[in-house]
Amino acid sequence: MPDQALSGRPLRVLVADDNPVVRAGLTALLGAHPDIDVVAQAADGREAVTAASLHGPDVVLLDVRMPGTDGLTALPRLARLAPVMMLTYSREPEVVAEALRRGAVGYLVHGEFTAAELIAAVRDMRHGRATVTESLGVSYEPDESSSQMQPVVAHLSEVRTAAPAGPFRRGPDRPRHGLSSREVEVMDLIASGMNNQQIAAACFISEKTVKNHINRIFAKLHSSSRSEAIAHWLGTAPGGWSR
Repeated sequence: MPDQALSGRPLRVLVADDNPVVRAGLTALLGAHPDIDVVAQAADGREAVTAASLHGPDVVLLDVRMPGTDGLTALPRLARLAPVMMLTYSREPEVVAEALRRGAVGYLVHGEFTAAELIAAVRDMRHGRATVTESLGVSYEPDESSSQMQPVVAHLSEVRTAAPAGPFRRGPDRPRHGLSSREVEVMDLIASGMNNQQIAAACFISEKTVKNHINRIFAKLHSSSRSEAIAHWLGTAPGGWSR
């Protein structure tokens, strides 16, 4: 597989999840980055294999439990077409072990990573670096004879995870306005144009929690609307960067 950085084209991603809200949130989150292009979505494993054969993605994000053909069933065929990262709520040891045995090169559990860490993990896959949820106690040993990574269940202390990439879409010199890390993440997603449902899916939290975050964000940014908050956040409001 050619190096994306050398080819200059965006990293092509296939998102496979039976939940349309999760698919929409992931697609919006990933698509907000110019170096990432979601080329296809799938609602089950059969659709994922068909889409991967048709579109030739560089990375597949795959749920475990889906109706019809589930992720584990489709995984061996998908793994022959592109590196596959499991992106799922399933954290049972036997499921993780089976996914690794069938060819997954990464495993992330919803609720245990940030949007920025997901973006970093997807980018790392172009370089053959795998990312796993730390609490699973899994690491990977590269097989130099193959472009794929051979999974190995290992000691908890040997887990390899991607370094945090920083808050979503923020310039290094922009102020935080007193926002917490999660509020920064939510505000960046607001600024990218996402609605509450998409933000909930992207952050793997409820819409009620999103609304609570937004209320606190508006108070801290002294704003009464999304457009006003975005203007302050991006520094386009009068005195927006001096608060």
